[in-house]
Amino acid sequence: MSPSPQIKIFSGIAQIPREAWNALLRPLDPPVLRWEWLDALESSGSTTKRRGWEACHFTLWRGEQLIGAAPAWLKHHSMGEYVYDFAWANAARTFGLDYYPKLLVGVPLSPLTARRFLCASGEDEAEVRRALLEGVLALGREEKLSSVHVIFPPAAEAESLQQLGLFRRVGMQYHWGNPGYRSYDDYLARFDSKRRHQLKHERGAAAKQQIHLRTIRGDELGPEHAAIAYRFYEATVEKNGWGQVQLNQDFFLRAFAALRGNVELVVAEREGKTIAGAFNLSTAERLYGRYWGCFEEHPFLHFHVCLYHSIDDCIGRGLKAFEPGAGGEHKISRGFVPTAIHSAHRIYEPKFQAAVESFCQRERVQVEQVLREGEQVSGLKPWVGPSKT
Repeated sequence: MSPSPQIKIFSGIAQIPREAWNALLRPLDPPVLRWEWLDALESSGSTTKRRGWEACHFTLWRGEQLIGAAPAWLKHHSMGEYVYDFAWANAARTFGLDYYPKLLVGVPLSPLTARRFLCASGEDEAEVRRALLEGVLALGREEKLSSVHVIFPPAAEAESLQQLGLFRRVGMQYHWGNPGYRSYDDYLARFDSKRRHQLKHERGAAAKQQIHLRTIRGDELGPEHAAIAYRFYEATVEKNGWGQVQLNQDFFLRAFAALRGNVELVVAEREGKTIAGAFNLSTAERLYGRYWGCFEEHPFLHFHVCLYHSIDDCIGRGLKAFEPGAGGEHKISRGFVPTAIHSAHRIYEPKFQAAVESFCQRERVQVEQVLREGEQVSGLKPWVGPSKT
């Protein structure tokens, strides 16, 4: 008779065997779920208790076999999550509550949808998820935390979490989808003539500015590319008064070295100098935009580096989707479609939970109205297949 599964909680990913953790992953899972990415965050000192991220990873074991896991953190602020609950933290005071620390299931500084409750092949996924969630909620109660938050789970996982007693929140990002484009012209053909002219003008500006773009990936990547990716990230954060540098250069060095097959760097060069770029991640089907930055300001450079160049590259590689990250309504007019993102929550104080859940229900009505309009919001014509030319 096999032993009953047991929950174990670890204060660092390095305490969990890398091979065992990565064996829980599937081929198309985003790279941020990999042991190497989490280790780069922790070992570099980018996500530590001092910085407000206290690792608290939940694992489920049957004897010596790891059969489930959930990356989790005790959070002492709400920075770097992208499911914004700053207003909830403020409102908690009116209920006499300390909102922090709270318990977060997810990946730091990674606003992309991915499984949050990992399960070994051959195991009952629903049962593994239930067991892990019970462990998460039990710790929240034992430590007298204000709340538990599961951020960016897939829709099906969010629905299952709701059935297990959490309440759902629905938000929105803007994603680009590839219905079968054979060329960049196929993508442009989905816009009216005025919008096509605008997009061609914005992308064409780089040639007039003598700016050349290329993507560096695979064996071509080296420590120098990790260093410049950090400089891009740092430059952007420091330009935004609300921003805060949370990642350090050592994180980029570790991530580039450990995940060379998933890391990409778009670089814009002018007169022999790198003046701008974007750090992206990829799988066999999806591109994930992470951070961009520039050292020189040029009209439309941001759009080309972060959007147009990578759209063209996705079409050439046959990728199905491009998720450029959080925010950015400017993406709508460039063919990025409103797409639902999900989160699931438990607040331990009943009256406060009722108030926040009511807010999320009202918010969801507004979000779903935009989602229903879908491609119409982005001005895309119906897709009829590749052009004949």
